[in-house]
Amino acid sequence: MSADRHADAEAADGEESVAEAAEARPAAARDGSASLPGPGSLPDTARSFGDDPLLSVADVAVSFGDLDVVSGVDLRVEPGSLVGLVGPNGAGKTTVLRAVTGAVEPDAGTVEIGGDPAASLSAKAVGRRVASVPQATNLAFDFRVRHVVEMGRTPHLGRFDAHGVADDEAVDAAMAAADVERFADRSITEVSGGERQRVLLARALAQAAPLLLLDEPTASLDVNHAVETLELVRAFVDDGDRGAIAAIHDLDAAARYCDEVVVLANGGVRAAGPPEDVLSASTVGAAFDAEAFVGRDPATGAPAVTAFPHSDVGPRRVHVIGTGRPAARAVARLAAAGHEASVGVVPAGDAAAGAAADAGATAVTAPPFEAPSAAAVAAARSLAADADATLVVGSEGLGPPDAPRGPNAEVAAAADRVVSVAADASGAELLDAVAAATADEE
Repeated sequence: MSADRHADAEAADGEESVAEAAEARPAAARDGSASLPGPGSLPDTARSFGDDPLLSVADVAVSFGDLDVVSGVDLRVEPGSLVGLVGPNGAGKTTVLRAVTGAVEPDAGTVEIGGDPAASLSAKAVGRRVASVPQATNLAFDFRVRHVVEMGRTPHLGRFDAHGVADDEAVDAAMAAADVERFADRSITEVSGGERQRVLLARALAQAAPLLLLDEPTASLDVNHAVETLELVRAFVDDGDRGAIAAIHDLDAAARYCDEVVVLANGGVRAAGPPEDVLSASTVGAAFDAEAFVGRDPATGAPAVTAFPHSDVGPRRVHVIGTGRPAARAVARLAAAGHEASVGVVPAGDAAAGAAADAGATAVTAPPFEAPSAAAVAAARSLAADADATLVVGSEGLGPPDAPRGPNAEVAAAADRVVSVAADASGAELLDAVAAATADEE
């Protein structure tokens, strides 16, 4: 049994000695040469659990009285990974995190931290393995900010230990990393909610645990600090020895920063895996009871989720004529509403073609700056002829009645029902136009 686990076992009976507490502290902290959190470094946790994951949750169920909150929850956090918990309000994200720390006791299933049952570990032992950043930032006492961060060192101190040099260095570096050192001497009651959230993050970093739990870590932060917080968490896990699990409301942020996303909804896990596999329109729509379009963020390459209100139009086959962002918006909204959309003829690489690819829709393309081939026009004509409605976005390719008729005018001529909308038409206007064009088929 390792020294760390020996100390954990001894701590479980509440009689941990000063010597055992010192032995349980990270080696770097004992010799005063810790690699500490800061702009260029983060805590050296000095923990190794062999082949065991940092966290394993198996078939966990939690209820409060007669209310079943979650059941059958399975998830793992491996070293070097950031796992995101996403789902609607009330789905049980916070409850799952509280079950990990022991704040609530599961009715069924197991929680293991570093290979050991969480229930077998003392609170101090759990604190050496798991650091938490709670969603609620209210603190009952009027502590100075630095004193709050110093609380993160408690799991590493024996009963009669005072803070040493390594502890002070850990606190200094954690405050620098979370950008809170400038109000170190201010009362915690005198800082804003967002600043308080960063103080709690600093406390967790100073704790130097290998597993970081975060409950809505960016909920109270401005855009700048939200990005910095997630970048810091990403840096925390990227050395390969640490891991994190975070409940996140922002699906785009989860897609950008998480290695794995676990979708909680309707009392259980609805999907789990890499963001590009899990954050599909169908999964997001079912979990959040909304219509969704999942595209690709052009800046990050990560999935980008757009949610829309429910529409009452029955699904139809709709061919879109138009190019650029207006046509792309039309394809995205139609696809989110459950319509079978297609588009064309459009230049290869056009935004509308990209939206069609993201939606799994058909796009008929032609090389940019070239007239489309006869085969391309024929393919688009066939789609328009088979569609329940053809939606012309703007006047792209049609022109006034007395103008030479372009290839997209030939496509429109093949359709039985053609309806035009302005290039800046709203999503509701697009859906209303389709509904009006197909009203006789209801």
